Amino acid sequence: MKSAKFDALDRQLVQALQLDGRLPFSRIAEVLGVSDQTVARRYTRLRTAGRIRVLATTDAAMLGEVQWLIRVQCKPDGAQRLGQMLSLRDDTTWVSLTSGGTEISCMTSVPEGRQSQSLLLTRLPRTPSVVSMTAHCVMHTFYGGSRGLSLKSDALTEEQAAALQPEPPRPYGTGHGGEPVTLDDGDRRMLAVLGKDGRADLAELATATGWSQSTVRRRLAQLRSSGTVYLDLEYDHSIFDLSARVLLWLSVAPAELEATGQALAEHPEVAYACATTGATNLHAVALCKDIHSVYSYLTTRVATLAAVHQVETSPIMQSLKGAASLRTLPPQ
Repeated sequence: MKSAKFDALDRQLVQALQLDGRLPFSRIAEVLGVSDQTVARRYTRLRTAGRIRVLATTDAAMLGEVQWLIRVQCKPDGAQRLGQMLSLRDDTTWVSLTSGGTEISCMTSVPEGRQSQSLLLTRLPRTPSVVSMTAHCVMHTFYGGSRGLSLKSDALTEEQAAALQPEPPRPYGTGHGGEPVTLDDGDRRMLAVLGKDGRADLAELATATGWSQSTVRRRLAQLRSSGTVYLDLEYDHSIFDLSARVLLWLSVAPAELEATGQALAEHPEVAYACATTGATNLHAVALCKDIHSVYSYLTTRVATLAAVHQVETSPIMQSLKGAASLRTLPPQ
């Protein structure tokens, strides 16, 4: 893939795996009308080139965690090093350098009720390279999680997408308003493997957990069907001809926050949207073809959102750690 040129099958495969990262290649091939070997070869080619990766992650709300978006203004010579340090932490989901490389934006999860004990929230302001820091608590997610930007593409027809669509999660009384789900050591060992390769086979997962393959199959199915664990996708955004990524920080009248957030989530450019605390109360990640397309997006779709009082844009210069559709993998 040295030419970095992608075709319709590449885009179809990305969207299929965004729907369900553990779909058998035979099922994808059947729906797309190609051979099993073609799908397997194409996936291996993309995976080996570092263009695509399926991974498992957990739903913060199901585990009783609260997510925080953190913006860190740094001294020019300190952002890269601090960002790399943050990317190594287990409690950060994604870390990006923005605004010309002088600002770090990241997301972290904290057990509910223990925000005051978060190492990031308490220690970052005292780090020598930090000039200032703001933290925004995520109150509601309008788009994101298992729903990646590729689902908004037209790579698959409606009929193909419906044929590959998994059953929706069926919460079993925990998380999202109930008691938080508790993961045991076996669950965490399984998720450690799936966090690197969401398509790891049952034999590898059984070895990691010490469980039988039937137990692994049953437990993974339970965690997925409840919504506690979902499969996500990292992929090179150039597969869809997208090269410009920006963070949007919007101020919206509280009475219009829900409607505006829902409308923003429908935009084909928006990969993630949430309501937050802070001076700005609506946040989004948008991906466009180029910076000129970002301008067009701001002056057309965003401009039609009447309740938006103010918009700040922060171009993403480099992703140091990423999940789902927020990351552009480095060229090979």
